[in-house]
Order: sequence, then structure tokens, then C-alpha cells
Amino acid sequence: MVQQIVGKVKPVDIEEEMKKSYLDYSMSVIVGRALPDVRDGLKPVHRRILYAMYDMG
Repeated sequence: MVQQIVGKVKPVDIEEEMKKSYLDYSMSVIVGRALPDVRDGLKPVHRRILYAMYDMG
């Protein structure tokens, strides 16, 4: 079992992997949270607040 796993592990440069991963993550956050939705112009946090206000009456 261990031999099967060892054969599939590939070495990577940790500095490059961190740069790439952080860039992917930060772009995901910017697109998902910080930019307004083109359909209504609201950011997700504002949409949640309005929905909660609507839900509470």
C-alpha cells in the first residue's frame, strides 16, 4: 500500500506552489465576494443582509 502511494507523489517547488495557490485563492475571493453581481449590482454580503431582512419581515 505504501509503495503505491510513494509512486504517485511528485516533488514540487514549495515557493512556486504557494504563489500559484495563493493567486488562485485570492482571485476566487475577489470574484466571489468583493465584486458585485452583474444581475443586481449587489455584493454577496449585501444580498445576504437584504434576504435576512426580507425573511424577518
